[in-house]
Amino acid sequence: MKYVFVMLAAAGAFVAGAAQADAGEDLLKKNGCTACHAIDKKIVGPGYNDVAAKYKGDAGAAAKLAAKVKAGGSGVWGAIPMPPNPAVSDADLKAMITYILALKK
Repeated sequence: MKYVFVMLAAAGAFVAGAAQADAGEDLLKKNGCTACHAIDKKIVGPGYNDVAAKYKGDAGAAAKLAAKVKAGGSGVWGAIPMPPNPAVSDADLKAMITYILALKK
């Protein structure tokens, strides 16, 4: 019985993780991020896989990225500036950044 419970819990976590991933990707599209970014390649800005690799292991990465998205900026990935995105809600921002940082190259 205990084995069945553990298996059900693991399956639930897997489904929840997949749903969060879909939500993160959908929010990137909804907020217009995919006009300049792709998961696996540079468009105008860096690919999300590259962002995840750059910030891997950085405990402050989510806060840094949230501030960068809200305020915009340049210099980290090249000379082309990212415009500010102050209208992106904090909830959307958190979900998108969590999704990006969970990507593996």
